[in-house]
Amino acid sequence: MNTHTAHASHTDHAAHTANASHTAHASHGGKAGGLSVSEHGYTLELDSALLAPGVQPVRFRVTGPDGLPVTAFVPEHEKKLHFIAVRRDTSGFQHVHPVMDAHGTWSTELALEPGDWRFFADIHPVGHDGTLTLGIDAAVAGPYEPRPLPEDGGVARLGEYEVALDGELRPGEASRLTLTVGRNGRPVSDLQPYLAAYGHLVALRVGDLGYLHVHPEGEPGDGVTAPGPEIAFMAVAPSAGTYRLFLDFQHEDVVRTAEFTVRTADRTATPAAHTGHHTEHHGGSHGGHQHGHHAHHGHH
Repeated sequence: MNTHTAHASHTDHAAHTANASHTAHASHGGKAGGLSVSEHGYTLELDSALLAPGVQPVRFRVTGPDGLPVTAFVPEHEKKLHFIAVRRDTSGFQHVHPVMDAHGTWSTELALEPGDWRFFADIHPVGHDGTLTLGIDAAVAGPYEPRPLPEDGGVARLGEYEVALDGELRPGEASRLTLTVGRNGRPVSDLQPYLAAYGHLVALRVGDLGYLHVHPEGEPGDGVTAPGPEIAFMAVAPSAGTYRLFLDFQHEDVVRTAEFTVRTADRTATPAAHTGHHTEHHGGSHGGHQHGHHAHHGHH
């Protein structure tokens, strides 16, 4: 997704020169993105911030410093705009790629349950010196049943697949996270590229949904990076706290999302535990958008 926010700081360049183009960009202090609807004159506008439950069309635009809709974007990870939707209780995660018309209005469909939602647009407008993440709230009508934060083991299970998380988030410091993909207990070594990587990881801070840009180490076709079972990322936590991690990966033409709950490590204590999401809703299946364990064919 974004190549400029939660990556290793300049002080870490020497340690990661082999992956400098992908992991050692400036972290901008490790600040969380997406906390503001407007930044540097760019503003995210929804056609409607009141939505009905179910699969719903969502339309929006990004206006620039001149007040007009932006139509020229620099592609990042193969897309001109990445759109993330998540309910305020961190359920319902969806990463989609809307379509823009000639006038700068984007449209997509989201699967929405009642409650308060946060939408993020991750963009690099032409003429701006870097990437931005803008965030906006939306309300979905209906009885709201917030879910508790998932707290079980360090492995997320999605049907036949399991994804194990190794590594820890450190406040204000770059750290390596490794996710290992298996299927029926066997390593998956033929992952398919997804958004110019073998996996795409989004991290959100619990409490305010501050958005971290996490970047993969290496890329498909670089002669070094293997197509699984391990996918490695560099991340910087902007503060101590609890974060939700969402990994998108593609295998056999289906993109799946694994979720984790991670607490930042205490620099002087033993490593913090991290917990994977393994809910048992819908008879133990993991196919619902509302739980983040969605599977969808091909690319958005």
